Amino acid sequence: MAIREEELAKLLEKANTLPLCPGVYVMKGRDGGVVYVGKSRKLKNRVSQYFHNGEKNIKTERMVASVCDFDYYVCATEIEALTLENTLIKRYTPKYNIRLKDAKSYPYIKITDGEYPTLLMTRRRENDKGRYFGPYSGVSTVYSVIGTLQRTLGLPNCKRRFPRDIGVERPCIYYQMNRCCGVCTGQISPEEYAGLIRTAADILRGNISGAKRALTEEMMRASDEERYEAAARCRDTIAALERLRSKQHMVESPDTEEDVVGLYTDEFGSCVSVFCIRAGVVADTDRFPFGRDVIVDEGAVISFLCDYYAKREYIPKTVLLSFEPEEEDRELLAAFLSEKAGRKTEVRTPERGASRALCETVRANAEEAVRLARKQAEKDDGVLTRLCELLGLESYPSRIEAYDISNYGEEHLTAGMVVCEDGRMKKSDYRYFRIGSVEGTDDYGRMGGDDYGSMREALSRRLAHLSDGEGSFSHRPDLILLDGGMNHVAVVRQVLREMHEDIPVFGMVKDNYHKTRALCTDSEEISIARENAVYVFLYKLQEEVHRFTISRMQAAKRKTLRTSSLTVIPGIGPAKAKRLLDAFGGAGALREVSEEAIAGVDGISARDAKAVYAHFRGTEKK
Repeated sequence: MAIREEELAKLLEKANTLPLCPGVYVMKGRDGGVVYVGKSRKLKNRVSQYFHNGEKNIKTERMVASVCDFDYYVCATEIEALTLENTLIKRYTPKYNIRLKDAKSYPYIKITDGEYPTLLMTRRRENDKGRYFGPYSGVSTVYSVIGTLQRTLGLPNCKRRFPRDIGVERPCIYYQMNRCCGVCTGQISPEEYAGLIRTAADILRGNISGAKRALTEEMMRASDEERYEAAARCRDTIAALERLRSKQHMVESPDTEEDVVGLYTDEFGSCVSVFCIRAGVVADTDRFPFGRDVIVDEGAVISFLCDYYAKREYIPKTVLLSFEPEEEDRELLAAFLSEKAGRKTEVRTPERGASRALCETVRANAEEAVRLARKQAEKDDGVLTRLCELLGLESYPSRIEAYDISNYGEEHLTAGMVVCEDGRMKKSDYRYFRIGSVEGTDDYGRMGGDDYGSMREALSRRLAHLSDGEGSFSHRPDLILLDGGMNHVAVVRQVLREMHEDIPVFGMVKDNYHKTRALCTDSEEISIARENAVYVFLYKLQEEVHRFTISRMQAAKRKTLRTSSLTVIPGIGPAKAKRLLDAFGGAGALREVSEEAIAGVDGISARDAKAVYAHFRGTEKK
């Protein structure tokens, strides 16, 4: 204890030498790794607080107990400090920091460019003429919104391309059910269709009232010009919008446009909940739960919100908070949002009235997320504890890695690895391995064939990264499970011996219905027939590793097939085929482009372009 007190005294002495200016501090553990990154308007005041003997919450105490040194960076402004803080959090992924998942994980709705635009889901914002809305909290939300717009406005729900496919085939079932405007029939003009797309864009912005006004004006204009079918379509769309509006829960006045942020934290965990209110209704919601080790105080949440809004296209006029941050943090968030929006954005904590009640509702939503997470964690803990007892493990299996092998004939051998941490699948740590040609036997003389050799290669490559100290591969598994039997376990145990590693490994033995019926060592089976919870857990784990491995193998197979469809063309090898497919997005798009466009691809000669163009034209004639 005396040694730790001496360390804290030295850290406090160092903290007291820091300047009273904006900056970022980086707390480091005993192994030199970064455990926490923070920012402050006055570095000296903020950092020294950690090493005083004053009262701290339990999470901060845990973090401080692991700190043995810190670095700091002086910044010119608070905005600059905020930007640097977010950059360092992404670089080091510290244990005690709030982290927002990568922007690439969030889906958008895209309205494509062209004469007949379409709505689609995308995770990537291109620098093109398309319009993007979002990001949304999940893919299911995006598809739900797109489906609602298609049903409400009668937008096409097929894979036909317009105007190319107008009049080519008879209308689909959606047109016959009056759920599609029938672009394929040629009865709707590009101007009318553009009006529907403008309405869709208004709705995505939350402006249903504006969409109704525009449609009403268009209906009156069409009626005056005796375009009665167009007027009827406008009338039906207005009625559909009324039905859509009636299904939405009005929480504020129709002109309200604000985000409401709720925060709940306890010793078990924390959650930030965001309600996006547009035109008086809840247009979208987000929940961000965090584990028990993450420090979630008001200052950390402000930094988190700056990162959250940095990834969003639209900034509301007002952001309501259920908690009262430090004035400097509130001003920082308001300044950041105002700068991004190009207009003033208000950030405040209401004390009474309907706005306060709304903040409490959002906070209760965050509290419910923590309660459900706690309940699930208790259930998972019970399953893992029982699994530990069944297998006779010396330590709790916090991190479990499961492996499977998949192949297509003798090609595309793929090994998949999925990770389960504290009972929950951790998809960010999933990995797959492309396996070369493997043959031979092991020391037992009983192994042979691709499956055993592939498992050996996959585990050898994975375990070689344990000493790297970087990335998810540096995390040592507490338990390894294999989709296989005793021979698979023997192969992997041999690899572990060669690498001087001592990690428990068991096989998941399947029955005739491809379900896990037992676990096994390299010499005996362990029945789980009467262990309901353990059986369900292992079944889901085995299904997940099988699904993941199969999907990666099939992706490799599709990639090969896409490339091989072009390699039959004289002069086009795999490298050139890949360049062409990458340039145009697929063989279907390549079929539509001109010879000049093909020749414009880097590495493709005029002779190659002529051969490719002739190949597709010849295919069409056939």
